[in-house]
Amino acid sequence: MSWATAALDLVFPALCPVCEAPLGAGRRDPLCGACWSAIPAPPSPACARCGSPLPALEPAVAAVCGACLVEPPPYAWALAAARYAGPLREALHAFKFHGRRALARPLAALIVERCGAAVPAGVDALVPVPLAAARERERGFNQATLLAERLAPALGLPVRARWLARARPTRPQSDLGADERRGNVRGAFSARPDVAGRHVAIVDDVLTTGATVAECARALAGRGARAVGVLTVARVDGLTL
Repeated sequence: MSWATAALDLVFPALCPVCEAPLGAGRRDPLCGACWSAIPAPPSPACARCGSPLPALEPAVAAVCGACLVEPPPYAWALAAARYAGPLREALHAFKFHGRRALARPLAALIVERCGAAVPAGVDALVPVPLAAARERERGFNQATLLAERLAPALGLPVRARWLARARPTRPQSDLGADERRGNVRGAFSARPDVAGRHVAIVDDVLTTGATVAECARALAGRGARAVGVLTVARVDGLTL
């Protein structure tokens, strides 16, 4: 920490964006320790396909949920670092809607810590979910791209943001129900032919209904991707594709 930063902290101490507790000198993360320790664990056991919670099973059993057996999603696997609840929900709101870009680093570190070992071998690249150009200009950044860029060194994978693009603008998904979300993003993405034969991991902040990443996966598969997976910071329990 520079002397200038230390001086500023004395006059205007940095606050945790979740609980507003002062962050101590020499801090490394923009959230306090209490909030980080309160981040909920991901579902366990979880569906081997979509990552949704499963009833308690023998630890050695890898199971698929009933929904995936009936109608498998267009991605082969989905991993999330935590449930979308408590301090993590507040942290993601601060990151996504209040410009707290510094949160990208610890949020990506959370993914690596909790999901890194479970990422299948043979993934070729990270592909962030793209924002519409107007929305990215308004926000000033794409949160999925920031996460992917910070995941890349830890996972040893390149980021290929141009492999997936918005084909048309859409309404914000947060304003819509599950059925509306699916219709809202249908045909909203296009993929480049570079993905042919590749195993790619879609990166986003939250897996809610799964509609957005499912449509991204369809676009990538339509261009010949060998396999598609999903990596997110958080997931909402009970997602509906």
